[in-house]
Amino acid sequence: MDEKKEIDALIRQIEQGPLEARRSAVRRLAAIGSPAVGPLIAALDYARENDIRWYYAAALARIGEPAIGDILAAMREERKKEFLEYASAALGAIGEPAVEPVIDAMKDADPALRGYLSMALCRIGEPALEPLKKRLNDADEVVRQCASLTLWKMGEGGISTMVESYHISRNPPPASGQGDEGKSS
Repeated sequence: MDEKKEIDALIRQIEQGPLEARRSAVRRLAAIGSPAVGPLIAALDYARENDIRWYYAAALARIGEPAIGDILAAMREERKKEFLEYASAALGAIGEPAVEPVIDAMKDADPALRGYLSMALCRIGEPALEPLKKRLNDADEVVRQCASLTLWKMGEGGISTMVESYHISRNPPPASGQGDEGKSS
């Protein structure tokens, strides 16, 4: 069986198969990797049930970094809430490799899509804190606002990161030779 036919068969297995067959299909699609990304995104777009969407998102997440660009591109084109929710969940599950591309995508995204991208970063959690902190001083106002709002949505860890960034930017460390009162030269 050629690769395309195998991918199509595995997608049908997710749609129609019993639990263990679905799990097996996810593992196999992840092993196939990049060639499965496009068909999985299309299947995610047309899925009618959330449990089926979950399996497609899980397969994309397991493929990992090679899927990030295609997921983001599809999110820019697709406006169905369910698709965006599961695509952002896949990005969140990919984790740290998705952080910078997701933050970069916020710049040109519409406000609704920014919310889904922010959800992905919140799901990633701690690995997203430092990159978001760096973007608090980004030249682009939209990116600064998105970074700030996402850190706020992340709760205590994100808020602490914002406060730390604010404190550092408002109170820079003393220049060399200053603040050494009482020390002899």
